[in-house]
Amino acid sequence: MSDYSENDVQREVSELEKQSTTAARLFDIRRIIGGLFVIYGVIVTIAGITASDADLAKAGDININLWTGLGMLALGLFFLAWLWLRPLPAPAPESPAEEHAPPKD
Repeated sequence: MSDYSENDVQREVSELEKQSTTAARLFDIRRIIGGLFVIYGVIVTIAGITASDADLAKAGDININLWTGLGMLALGLFFLAWLWLRPLPAPAPESPAEEHAPPKD
């Protein structure tokens, strides 16, 4: 015989489901992509702002780092705004009748 009752097992399963939902929200791909694009966008934008005349001459007088950095910032902010405006839905709570139903064989 095991030392766990049916209620203990059900409680542990519900706790694991809550932890899984929290992990899914934490590692949402939009957060990762948005964060990386914002970080790299800031770095590339700073490189574009501090570009020398020689660097601009190499690129045909187009500040490619500045424009690319601004584009990366815009894309990163888009992903983060999307995450903020449309978060992952919370899991639907089970009805009390389903929680206390006897196991089916």
